[in-house]
Amino acid sequence: MPPTPTESRLGISTRTWQVIGQLLLVGLVIAVAVGSVVFVDETELVIVERFGVITAVYDQVDLARSDRGLHFKLPWPIETVRRFDRRLQLFDPRGREMFTRDRKNIIVDTYLCWRIAASPSIGNKSFSDRPVVKFYRGLGGIPTTEARLDTRLRSVLSEEMGRLALSDLLVSTDSEAGPQGVSPLAELTNRVQRQVRQQADETASLTSRLGVEILDIGIQRINLPEGNLFAVYERMRKERDKIAQRYRSAGEAEKLVIESQAKRRSAEIMAKANSEAAGIRAAGEAEGLRIRNTAHARDPEFYAWLRNLESYQKVLTNQTTLVLSASSPFLKLLIDGLPSKLNSPKPGPTDIPVTGGRP
Repeated sequence: MPPTPTESRLGISTRTWQVIGQLLLVGLVIAVAVGSVVFVDETELVIVERFGVITAVYDQVDLARSDRGLHFKLPWPIETVRRFDRRLQLFDPRGREMFTRDRKNIIVDTYLCWRIAASPSIGNKSFSDRPVVKFYRGLGGIPTTEARLDTRLRSVLSEEMGRLALSDLLVSTDSEAGPQGVSPLAELTNRVQRQVRQQADETASLTSRLGVEILDIGIQRINLPEGNLFAVYERMRKERDKIAQRYRSAGEAEKLVIESQAKRRSAEIMAKANSEAAGIRAAGEAEGLRIRNTAHARDPEFYAWLRNLESYQKVLTNQTTLVLSASSPFLKLLIDGLPSKLNSPKPGPTDIPVTGGRP
């Protein structure tokens, strides 16, 4: 049976084709409408191009003249949108081996913070003067920008490192104290940052030429190559041993000076003390001799008798044998007994009779 006029050869009715056509038309209208809308986020900078020619730039972020939000353009492919991240970008390149002025090879690890420069004011500036347009035409995107910055940073840093010795970088007056003043590394990073922004032989800065704003450059760490690590540590240890030996020698010399001064002072004090002690001792002996002589002068006979008794006490024991002549004064007391003056008792309340005896 042949198809009716309201049916196609595929068995689809004309009404169905009309519905499909309407849906396609609605989809096309929606696609055109969506393609004609540009929404600019707070984190973006947007460029609109018409067949390669820039027709609009949305790079104003200040509240007073902000262009964030919804905008319109001709649908794709007549006009295209290019979006760029305006937020801070942290670039952490791989550590590079460099040489110092004294030919010491070290590995320097750095970081770099950058972003696309903001447009200060629209004014009468053309699109080509906008930082985001310079960035787009000169660099194109983040990977190309970081590759250019890596090359530029490495070149400047190698040149600056070549002007410094390793000892200039590794300086510390006191390991226990905090940072004081401007360190050599801080001065180095300041010079590198200025050179990366604009070198001496350049007429314009990096921001003016490419729309890239360098916010910060820093040195994270300085390491030694692993091949030279042991040799450098050994050399550092020997240098520190020399410094320690110099300190020890200075300390020993100071010790000898202090000890000699202390010994001299001690000898002076002892000499003075001995002199004073000898004077006091001599005065005491003289006074004792004077008192003894005075006492002896009052009764010489008693003194002689007392001295003989002391001599007997020291000499005579149970095992003593003396061979003396009869006229020896040492036997006088033993032979004659007490002198008559000492033998006569003296009256008194506590009379103690003293009798002499003969051996």
